[in-house]
Amino acid sequence: MLQRFKRIWHPEQFHFHHRLHRGQACFEGWYFKLVDAAGERPYAIIPGVFLGAEAHAFIQVLDGRAGSSDYHRFPLDAFQASTDRFDVRIGRSRFTPAGITLDIGADETDPQSAVSGDIRCSGWAGWPVTLTRPGVMGPYSFIPFMECNHGILSMDHGLQGELSVNGSRISYEGGRGYVEKDWGRGFPRGYVWAQSNHFEEAGVSVSASVARIPWLTGAFRGHLVGFLLRGKLHRFTTYNGTRIEKIHVDDDNYRLTVCDHQYRLRLLARRTGGALLHAPYEQQMVERVAEAMNSEIQVHFARVRDGEVLFEGTGRPGCREVQGDLSGVRAP
Repeated sequence: MLQRFKRIWHPEQFHFHHRLHRGQACFEGWYFKLVDAAGERPYAIIPGVFLGAEAHAFIQVLDGRAGSSDYHRFPLDAFQASTDRFDVRIGRSRFTPAGITLDIGADETDPQSAVSGDIRCSGWAGWPVTLTRPGVMGPYSFIPFMECNHGILSMDHGLQGELSVNGSRISYEGGRGYVEKDWGRGFPRGYVWAQSNHFEEAGVSVSASVARIPWLTGAFRGHLVGFLLRGKLHRFTTYNGTRIEKIHVDDDNYRLTVCDHQYRLRLLARRTGGALLHAPYEQQMVERVAEAMNSEIQVHFARVRDGEVLFEGTGRPGCREVQGDLSGVRAP
């Protein structure tokens, strides 16, 4: 019980040791985004575990350029996680803050799905963890009945190493990475998310999600937006008094304007291609999340008082996810 309580301040760690062999339906997954220096070969590597009637571990591999994904399923006993730090192993693959080691053989149903390699990460820029706000969830981190918990482990960091995908080598020397995670009973029934840390100016990163959040007998619209600029993380969240001024979501575009008393952030995410990712739904993992990793993310950041533009740029490539019923996302 004490360890579970302590993990509130360590969103990066595995949270469900106590449920591994109890048959209680839940999931936990980490999202490692890899972009090479040229921005031409974006990949997402998503290790995780699904607990319930069809309990298993998994590693999803999303090829952003091809717009395709592979879901590698492993027996539950192939999943191992440290109890006091972020150190996860699935089969012969390993995931830590220092990097990832992949060794995934070709799937019997897809002989072209083998992935291996070593990627090293340096200089993680995480969402701050404080006593009263342990990460991006803020005070909601202390609520035990949240359907889905979210963590942003690194808004931006450097990459070294390479991947071998079906025998083809991809270098990530000088590339950029981003890491987040989710855990809980299931994904929100409707949400939209955009992210990029591949702007012309180094060290710039944006992550912006809006979702319909179940709450007691009803639901509310929640937003988690972070903008990293020149070493400072500007936070626009439901719990810190910022507000959504405008939002528009359709098949191709996601427009969002958020502001607080000091700054206003405008974002436009344009979809290009995409693939379906597996996500938890009731008692199974199913293909239901549309993600486009070759999207374009336009950002305009200005001071409210005098309208002075502090940053304007376009992130390429960027990520855009849209899932479920968006009626509760478009309107509060």
